[in-house]
Amino acid sequence: MTLASEWLDDRERASVKRFVFDHDRRQYSVAHAMLRRVLALETGVPESGLEFGRTARGRPFLREPEGGWPRGAGGIDFNLSHCRGTNALAVVRHRRVGVDVERCDRRDFDLDRLVGAFTTEERGWISAMPDPAERARAGLRLWTLKEAYAKARGLGLGLPFDSFAFHLAPGRGVLGFVPPDDDRDGVWGFAELTSGRRTLLALAVECAHTPVTGVRVSDGFPWRPHASLESLCPEPDAPVHLVGAPDS
Repeated sequence: MTLASEWLDDRERASVKRFVFDHDRRQYSVAHAMLRRVLALETGVPESGLEFGRTARGRPFLREPEGGWPRGAGGIDFNLSHCRGTNALAVVRHRRVGVDVERCDRRDFDLDRLVGAFTTEERGWISAMPDPAERARAGLRLWTLKEAYAKARGLGLGLPFDSFAFHLAPGRGVLGFVPPDDDRDGVWGFAELTSGRRTLLALAVECAHTPVTGVRVSDGFPWRPHASLESLCPEPDAPVHLVGAPDS
């Protein structure tokens, strides 16, 4: 919280004050302090000196400082997601990215409402599962992937979730993707990741120009050097990074 008070801008501080509960204020503060720390490491711009803009649909982006980037660090895209107890941040260069994180034990979980937003094929896939827990997890897997893709597109819930579909492997893994009509030429990579047994994370990365060779996952603030949660690509210079930081 001390770092947040030093680094966050007026808009972020105003957002903190609007939260009713302390744990929500802390979650937001930690998430945005983490965002500024990671982007400072990437760009060479001090945390408090980073400036953000927003698209017409409200997606934040990093504004280039006067005089350019100290490290020539243009082309950065990022996306932030959080659920209670976990913050997730994805940072890439020269492509778009989206990330979503959800807790499997959330109390407000309504599977019927969730699944009602999916395609007919996806609903049928879930309903054919005999075990209620398996159906619930499958629903959350689809939801996090759809959220990540919609966020990477900068559309969020403005993109109908029944306008595109995923074909998932049992347990984990994306076997197929049917894009919406307005993105037929898009090329995307997807990853399902875990941060403990109670949390699902999904990552969507644009792959149209250059392929994504892997994902490196770390935790901590900004992360502990040897605390890899899971590595889909062991090379240290993997072009895609997903950073998850618990807020506790």
